Amino acid sequence: MAGRDPVNPMWGGRFCQEPDTLIQEMNASISYDQRLYRQDIRGSIVHARMLARQGILSEEDMKAIEQGLLAIEQEIEAGTFPFATELEDIHMNIEARLTDTIGPAAGRLHTARSRNDQVATDLRLWLRDAIDGIVECLEALQVTLVRGAADHAETILPGLTHLQNAQPVTLGHHLLAYVEMLERDKGRLNDTRRRGNMCPLGAAALAGTSFPIDRAFTAGELGFEGPMANSLDAVSDRDFVLEFLAAASIAGVHLSRLAEELVLWSSQQFGFITLPDALATGSSIMPQKRNPDVAELIRGKVGRILGGLVGLLTVIKALPLAYAKDLQEDKEPLFDAADTLRMALIVMTDIMQHITINSEAMRIAAGHGHTTATDLADILVQEHNLAFREAHHIVGELVKEADRRDCSLDTVPPDALEAIHPLLTPAIQRRLTLEASVKSRSSFGGTAPNEVQRQVELWKTRLHIS
Repeated sequence: MAGRDPVNPMWGGRFCQEPDTLIQEMNASISYDQRLYRQDIRGSIVHARMLARQGILSEEDMKAIEQGLLAIEQEIEAGTFPFATELEDIHMNIEARLTDTIGPAAGRLHTARSRNDQVATDLRLWLRDAIDGIVECLEALQVTLVRGAADHAETILPGLTHLQNAQPVTLGHHLLAYVEMLERDKGRLNDTRRRGNMCPLGAAALAGTSFPIDRAFTAGELGFEGPMANSLDAVSDRDFVLEFLAAASIAGVHLSRLAEELVLWSSQQFGFITLPDALATGSSIMPQKRNPDVAELIRGKVGRILGGLVGLLTVIKALPLAYAKDLQEDKEPLFDAADTLRMALIVMTDIMQHITINSEAMRIAAGHGHTTATDLADILVQEHNLAFREAHHIVGELVKEADRRDCSLDTVPPDALEAIHPLLTPAIQRRLTLEASVKSRSSFGGTAPNEVQRQVELWKTRLHIS
């Protein structure tokens, strides 16, 4: 048996039989991890340069390796690279192709590293770029919402609690609520990026290496803050993926809440918005239908992100140190979540740029349900020194009378007002307008048009909106 070709040129020296076909298929990740090719090539070039600086690799071999890797990158981008399932993953596919391209020098590239630290490095590099792109998408949606808030600082709609009319608010105020949510999403993602920006390369399989490598050099060249301090942690940690999935899940939930409101607002029961034809669909059987499928799909796809988080938490929860093949399951939920969130943000931005706001329908709806009742209670407290609970009770009696008469608070007859309480007068009734209500809510963070405009100006400065 001595001297025969190994069953696998990357790791087959120990084995006498080819892997079972089904096991080979299960073991392979090349179908999805090939998207790490840029990161893998970048990390390999920096690793080779470090080995040469340390005298572990000759300059001649280093240059051959670098030129070969750059040629492979061009092949992949041209669509001519021969991916092979039997080589399992992107790392072994690239290394095998490098061997074909430059010969034995390729075998020296893997000195002082393992696929364990290699994949961890690639994944951190990939996620760093993905987060930057998603943060840009979050900011683009914020810009759209801020512009909408500026246009609708005085547009009135019903503010809801328990999905019941509560108090009138301005649409600008409502849109700015999502701007605030998205800002927190950006913060969580940037925090994830910062904590994950440490370099595993050089940890090797799990215990470090006996070669005199310079981990600080590779970390710096790859844009990391520094090398990870513990080799066991470096190869087995996937906190950065979990953190991303958690942050992405929260951002997705925010998008889902907005999508749900768009679904409700576009219904005949609300009629607050109209979706353009390009962002709505019809029915195969009911010709009159105009369905908000795009918003529904955003709402539905968020479940994939949440599922990815729960799935990976479940994978990792019982893994002993250090590396285990279970960790191969980190990539598909990560890639899917990043792709799904980015697409949902782009589509939501498109929706919010093109919906038609039906302001009159919003205003009419805001007048239903005695939404200025709290304003009346506040007037009684501020101008007549009543305890709020007493004022609350008086206004409650007025609401009950209005319901009995099937009228609004401002149309209850004067004699009925006086019978409830002498402080209830027609003069007070005339002050219970929707416009007066929202204008009075001028406390910091309130719905008053002037406060909305103030917040809009702050956001324009923060987001560099001209």
